[in-house]
Amino acid sequence: MPTLDEGDARRRFAAARVARLGTVTADGHPHLVPVVFAVPEDGPDTVLIAVDGKPKRHRDLKRLRNIADRPGVAVLVDHYDDDWSALWWVRADGTARVSDDATDLDRARAALAARYPQHRDDPPGGPAIVVTVTRWSGWAAR
Repeated sequence: MPTLDEGDARRRFAAARVARLGTVTADGHPHLVPVVFAVPEDGPDTVLIAVDGKPKRHRDLKRLRNIADRPGVAVLVDHYDDDWSALWWVRADGTARVSDDATDLDRARAALAARYPQHRDDPPGGPAIVVTVTRWSGWAAR
């Protein structure tokens, strides 16, 4: 069962439509949420995520608090198929920061709008999560 090389891992990751963002709570518990994301061409070792306008109870989101307390994160994408020879996954491990900086917000919004029509019509209004990837890992059945 082959491990993916870094280039193939990045390519598969960047092409995926949804990921899971894994953070750690202040008391050490894992926290996992699905996210949409972009890997900008000018920074292949960066993953951009933004807090969008879907109904949320509040803006004090656990993922944002977790990143502020413990910035180490993992972002996972995968492909499932009933033909198990087509299975694969890629994980980007890195350090995240939450940003309200106009440059980061513009960059995240533009990158997300290029991938998701929903973000073109309704740009995310919340902060950007900027992940600096320190390690790409992955596996594919073939």
